Amino acid sequence: MNNSVKTISPTASYELIKSDPRALLIDVRSNMEFLFIGHPMDAISIPWIDEPDWVVNPNFASDVRKLILGGLEHDSGGHNVPILLICRSGKRSLEAGKLLLKEGFHDVYNIEDGFEGELDENHHRSTLAGWRFEGLPWNQC
Repeated sequence: MNNSVKTISPTASYELIKSDPRALLIDVRSNMEFLFIGHPMDAISIPWIDEPDWVVNPNFASDVRKLILGGLEHDSGGHNVPILLICRSGKRSLEAGKLLLKEGFHDVYNIEDGFEGELDENHHRSTLAGWRFEGLPWNQC
């Protein structure tokens, strides 16, 4: 059993998603970020912190568990499904991953640099690292 959230690059995470049909890509950013900034193709939105109160989602782990038990894996209670978490830069998704480990999940990944990466010297994102920077498939509403 792994006691820490695994760090994975955006490219490696995309390869894992393509190679393991059980893998779940969960975008933990707010609903507005998910919709208007864009999100990885086929990512599922389960916000870690969201409007209007901007507090940690008290149902986050149960929402992930429901997603898994809703048809993807029943044998182990879903705890061995690879769960890949992404946010803007990898910080919120790491915190969400730590909670999932405490809740009994085992195969939890944090996508390094997130969807947009850190700010560059001009205060722009997606210019240094991240899912979008790597040219991986994404959607925008």
